[in-house]
Parts: sequence; C-alpha cells; structure tokens
Amino acid sequence: MNAVGRPPKLEGAPLPRIALALGDPAGIGPEIALKAALDPRVRAACRPLLVGDRRALDYHARACGIDVPVLTVRSACEVPEGEGVVLLDLDGFGEQPLAPGEVRAAHGRAAVEAAAVAVRAALEGAVEAVAACPQTEFAIKAAGIAFDGYPTFVARCTDTPEEDAFLMLCFDDKRIVHTTLHVGLRQAIDLITEERVLRVLEATRAVLVKLGVATPQIAVSGLNPHASEHGMFGNEEATIIEPAMERARARGILCEGPFGADTMFQKAGYDAFVVMVHDQGHLAAKLLATNRTAGMTIGTPVLFSSVAHGSALEIAGMNKASPEAVVEALLRLAGAATRARAEAAA
Repeated sequence: MNAVGRPPKLEGAPLPRIALALGDPAGIGPEIALKAALDPRVRAACRPLLVGDRRALDYHARACGIDVPVLTVRSACEVPEGEGVVLLDLDGFGEQPLAPGEVRAAHGRAAVEAAAVAVRAALEGAVEAVAACPQTEFAIKAAGIAFDGYPTFVARCTDTPEEDAFLMLCFDDKRIVHTTLHVGLRQAIDLITEERVLRVLEATRAVLVKLGVATPQIAVSGLNPHASEHGMFGNEEATIIEPAMERARARGILCEGPFGADTMFQKAGYDAFVVMVHDQGHLAAKLLATNRTAGMTIGTPVLFSSVAHGSALEIAGMNKASPEAVVEALLRLAGAATRARAEAAA
C-alpha cells in the first residue's frame, strides 16, 4: 500500500470496521466525517461507523447539501452493509441547542464522549480501529474535563500508562513521532530522559511493523540547535539521546542520529522521524501537508488516529472543509487493521 492508497484486501473477508468520532459538533468535525465516510477511497477500504449526535450530523448534512440515508444504530456491533452511512447515535449535548461556531461546554462534552465510546467499542472488539475528528480544547476545558490531547486520552481510556503513549503525524510518505507533546517547552525539556527516548523508539518500531514495514529505519532529532554541534549548544544529545539510541540498537532497533531538526526531514531512506518537542514535528507537517495530516496514537492497545488540524469553528456549516486528513487517517487504519487480520490468520 502507498502512503494513503487502498490497503490489501483479504480475499472473501469483510472490510475492516472503523469507528469515526464526530469531534466538536459545533466545528467542522461532523462535516468532514460525513464527507470522508462517503469518499469512494474510504468505502473501498473499510466500513466506517460514525459516532456522535444525530442532530449535529443532520445539521452539517443540510448545510453541505448532502442528502444521504443515515442509518442510526444503538450498538457498535450493528454495522450493516448498504448505501448511506451508519451512525452510533449519542445524546451528545442533552437539551442544549447546537450552536455552530461557538465554544460551549456541551460541545466539549459531546466530543469527548464520542471519542470515549469509540475507543470502548474497539476494546470490546466491535470495531478494529478508531479515528476522531477535531475537538475544541477550550470547549472541553469549559466542560471541566481534563484533556491535553488524544494520546494521553486514549492511554487513560485503555489503562495504558500515559508516558507510554505517543503521537505520530502521518502524511504522504512521512511519519513524525513526538517524544513530548502538549506541555510547556521548559517542562518538555525536563521530560526528555533516556528512558523516555528509549520508549518512543520502541513504540515507533512496533507501530511501523504493524503498518507493514518489515525492518524500520528511524531517524532521531536532537533537542538543541544543530543537535548541539558536538556539545557547543548543550549536552542533552550526548547525555540523554545518544545513550538511549545505543540501548535501542542493542534491542535491534535501527536508528540513526541525532540530527538537527531543521534539516532532518530532507534525509531519504527513513520510515519515521522521531523528534523531541512539539514544534519540531508540527511545523514540518503543517508546512508540507496543510490540513491533510493525520495523527496516530501509538503505544496503546487500540489503533487510534485523529487529524492534525483544529475544529475550524469559523467555517462550521459553510461546506468549506476538506475531509482529506480524515480520509488519510481512515486509510492508514484500514491498512493496519487488514495486516493485523492477515497476521492473525497466518
């Protein structure tokens, strides 16, 4: 399979089932979920199950002029074949009215609940993977819910230690894994330890193998400018990153570096790039693949992917949002799920 192409299909086997949480109902989430679920590439690769509030989906369908049958189910085990889309309907915001484009606590609760229900469906075996549309963190905060991104959220939902969950951004043939994510830069530097770098390298190799890369080659960034130029601009490379890489190599992980993060992505021959802090990876992804990057949570027992862009409240209900990042996420998950099936059957 290429970066976002059709995954291999087991002869005679049904397509993988993937839950797709609608995200913030007041943003573009339901719009891009619906568009992605109807995309021919997605329908050839998997059976998506939308998860969220029917009222939000209906609003965005009308706003986009999409007239398609929506079959509502009450259990993730019910994903029938046929035309249209299937929705696991949740009472996402109770008696609160939907307020497109606005930040409200009810919207934040609805986004988190949809993602949690989707993850639970994966843990129960009703679906084989989970994708999530964008949330609005201010709305989640207004709801009083602790949330600092999907990797730690999925970790909590699956009883995985939060320090073992990482984010991998995916676009085209690029995969960028973050050692630290949504914390202040000073705190991020404190979090970068030899053990954490080793864990992210182990998680990266494991997910690459799951995605079909037999012998993953991993490039690793430094923390400091130019990877410190042999200690001229700091010593974290020599005291933390390089020792972690040596231990990783002793475990059979093929990794090279540390490289300067400003030039690393130009290097060919690597299946993934591991960076130390948020902006080292996100800047590259958002410059090279604007609004079409998928974010995969790795290190947890659930295959989970989200989009690397926001909920775009300012264009909600305007039929302006592209579903490409969701399509990318679904196709990658479908490929991984199909390979997992093949390995289990071997």
